[in-house]
Amino acid sequence: MMDRVLKGVGVAPGVTIGIAQVIQWELPAITRSVVSPAEVDGEIVRLGEALGSARAFLEDLRERTRHKAGAEEAKIFDAQILMLEDPELRNAVETLIRENQLSAERAFEFKTLEMRALWAQSPSFQLRQRIPDLSGIQVRVLGHLTGQGVGVVVHRVEAVDRPTVAFARELTPGLTVQLEREAVSGIASVEGAKTSHAAILARSLGIPCVMGLIDGLDRVQDGMEVILDGTHGLVVLEPTAEEIDAAKAGERLRGALEAKLAESNGQPAVTADGRPVQLRGNVDLPEELEGTVEHRADGVGLLRTEFLVLGRTTLPSEEEQRDYFVQVAERFPHHPVVVRSYDLGGDKFPAAFQAQPEPNPFLGWRAIRVCLDQPELFRVQLRAALRARLHGDIRLMIPMVTQIEEIESTKDLVEGCVRDLAREGIDAAADLPIGVMIETPAAAIMIDQIVSRCDFVSVGTNDLTQYTLAIDRGHARLADRFSPHHPAVLQLLERVADAADRVGVEASVCGEMASDPVSAFLLIGLGYRVLSVSPPSLSLVRWLMRQIDADGAAVAAEAALLASTTIEVEAILEQALARYVDLQLLKGGRLPSIVGAAKLKSFPGTRS
Repeated sequence: MMDRVLKGVGVAPGVTIGIAQVIQWELPAITRSVVSPAEVDGEIVRLGEALGSARAFLEDLRERTRHKAGAEEAKIFDAQILMLEDPELRNAVETLIRENQLSAERAFEFKTLEMRALWAQSPSFQLRQRIPDLSGIQVRVLGHLTGQGVGVVVHRVEAVDRPTVAFARELTPGLTVQLEREAVSGIASVEGAKTSHAAILARSLGIPCVMGLIDGLDRVQDGMEVILDGTHGLVVLEPTAEEIDAAKAGERLRGALEAKLAESNGQPAVTADGRPVQLRGNVDLPEELEGTVEHRADGVGLLRTEFLVLGRTTLPSEEEQRDYFVQVAERFPHHPVVVRSYDLGGDKFPAAFQAQPEPNPFLGWRAIRVCLDQPELFRVQLRAALRARLHGDIRLMIPMVTQIEEIESTKDLVEGCVRDLAREGIDAAADLPIGVMIETPAAAIMIDQIVSRCDFVSVGTNDLTQYTLAIDRGHARLADRFSPHHPAVLQLLERVADAADRVGVEASVCGEMASDPVSAFLLIGLGYRVLSVSPPSLSLVRWLMRQIDADGAAVAAEAALLASTTIEVEAILEQALARYVDLQLLKGGRLPSIVGAAKLKSFPGTRS
């Protein structure tokens, strides 16, 4: 049985049944490698024309994506366009042409393959995730130079009269967006992770998608019937009638859940036993504001600011940042807006900001460390926040804190900015609430000292889990071991909630954990009353809050804290949550013969 099941990472939810179609795309073949000295200048011209042609194609693809998936998703192609415009890449290729008399296509291929090898070996997860973007520009530039066109060279099976599930070793954003939703009902790949550009596009296009199918593609044959479960990260080859029926039942359950969410839209997030819960939104880009407002969020619990600096040749001005913060605050006039200071680091540095490569950037110079070491950069953002606070409840949250001195230094900088603004006669608030993002074990262990020095704390469960378990959260091979339900993570979550409660400091959760129903149930049981989630998850979490009671969640959390394994924790939580909601409704119906139900243990306080 298990030979028919491929396990990966579910990156775009939904279940589909279709015919397998293995897509094999390849780089254009190069037949001309060297040129004569007299042809060198002409090769430089050809290179420029190819870069321009590829850029025009990507700009057209970006516009098509804007119409199909939205403005935010269209920005994904900005990464490839920026690569094409990179003067270092162009200069390096031109040098290869001039010094080695290589053809433009051979020089470009050589340089981009060199980059690919370096990126693949990088400890930076974000840099590794950019490899499909690099593949995208390789195909288009080489296609122009070899006369094969700028589109992807794809070998497909013949068209069939049923929806197909596309399988590929690697999915580029361009390939993903070119797959027609009517013909392709699902996508699966060996490479990729939930935060890759292709995965983001699949979610936006509504195409179920599984990535990280390590050592599984060789078992897939064209024309084979398959079930793809993008919710749970499974692909079933040649399914039985029972498995097909279960997949169809799961789709019906998802439709029933959507109906229930629509019924609760506009209702307050209050537990069945009367405990109010604040549901805020996580906002990455301005385009997400509208969805956050439409889903009736109680403010913004995490306003990321990196987009203000990335992909630019100049740093944003104080006015630009102040205007953006005011724009957000005015959309939530009666609720807080938590601005996270720049979480720069790794490969997330603006073009105007020089930083040396690091062997392990996510344990290196990043986030609050960068801001404090570059106070002029930080002061501009602090001044903008102080000025915007006159227009709403603007708060500041600092990430990656591991030392008390980082909090004290931030407070000193804020106080200095208050004095400077007053001396300059610029209207601004006299104070700025400062919070700490708890995302390292060090911060969780020192939580008593932290809550005595700040106005609020918010747990970033993604990084807290990653650093606690020493597992790269984007590592496909380790995906089944990466869980915020690990007993060690639970103990840190409890520690933070209890410490904040003792001194009356607000504690929230702003990681992906807050968007997951079982995890949200646990967080309420641990004492958290503020959850910040992605805008599309607001309706689900609001509906869930109205079904559960906080006292029952507390009993479940207490039992989960005594568990020794992640499996035991999840079994306890699911058994307790089943008292209030139909778990099959939440899960969308797992295939019973593939994923056996965990053995549930009873604990004090459960009802039979």
